[in-house]
Amino acid sequence: MTMERIYNFSAGPAILPQDVLEQARDEMLNWQGCGMSVMEMSHRGKEFMAIAAQAESDLRELLHIPAHYKVLFLQGGASSQFAMVPMNLLRGKKSADYVNTGEWSKKAIKEAKKYTSVNVAASSEDANFSYAPSQDKWKLDADAAYVHFTPNETIGGVEFNWVPDTGAVPLVADMSSTILSRPLDIAKYGLIYAGAQKNIGPAGLTIVIVRDDLIGETLPGTPTMLDYKIHADNESMYNTPPTYGIYVAGLVFKWLKRMGGLEAMEKHNIEKAALLYDCLDKSSFYHCPTARADRSRMNVPFTLKDAALDEEFLKQAKALGLVQLKGHRSVGGMRASIYNAMPMDGVRALAGFMQEFEKAHA
Repeated sequence: MTMERIYNFSAGPAILPQDVLEQARDEMLNWQGCGMSVMEMSHRGKEFMAIAAQAESDLRELLHIPAHYKVLFLQGGASSQFAMVPMNLLRGKKSADYVNTGEWSKKAIKEAKKYTSVNVAASSEDANFSYAPSQDKWKLDADAAYVHFTPNETIGGVEFNWVPDTGAVPLVADMSSTILSRPLDIAKYGLIYAGAQKNIGPAGLTIVIVRDDLIGETLPGTPTMLDYKIHADNESMYNTPPTYGIYVAGLVFKWLKRMGGLEAMEKHNIEKAALLYDCLDKSSFYHCPTARADRSRMNVPFTLKDAALDEEFLKQAKALGLVQLKGHRSVGGMRASIYNAMPMDGVRALAGFMQEFEKAHA
């Protein structure tokens, strides 16, 4: 680690691969000899159209996205999708099923209630969102328009390590914090959405992967900009898209391919998470509140035995270049986000510091 680069454990906007940042820097003023920055390009010019097409092609290759799914590059973050999903996917149905596993699920449910009747099919609120409810506990409605869940809750550090079976009812997933961290069977989902600022690129870009048959029948009064079909028909160029975000995302997709694709990335993520959880499990000084079977590979929350030491822990960590470790304000404690771009060296450095801090304060 060079002195000017720290290990950034932020939940988002999050760490980006250094290779990607260096390439973006080198191309900042003059993209591939065209004499201008990607930021300055017309989104309808041949240069940017080529960048966007390549980004989509590489994403399709990484995730093995079937031809009958659209890939949309949108704005508004995952939070806009909380409304866009019911607006586009109700298609005459009267209700939707939601699984409540934390803060982001709750926000999605609250927004959906503006447009339809919501059936909370399962919830882990009874144990402070510390686990993923097993499917035998779900109470699904066969007439629901779709089933929505959050495969990885960044705040509670809870991750589904299995894909729900919803039969003929489309499965919708908010994959903002877990997309591209492991292989996915896209065909099991009706729609996947993800804000970019955790595992894809800079904040401002949102990716939607949606099955063809689920678009084109919006709620009456749906704004043009919130209609998936409008964006699909215009190849995400109906308005000016987040061009620089798409460009950086494209560089990340190329980096993932160089790293060996999602199978290699999953192995890397399992190793990083195992190192950190092992450090927690061997200690009586630290505690991880998440059920073992549902621990996130991306977001690792933990508390110190004595919360009075939290500020000192954060201060000493920062002095060592280990930053953004403070837990979400709603749960307190600490949280280390170890997305794709976090190198193993960063996790080793954190685990080493935690062991030294425990020795000094146990």
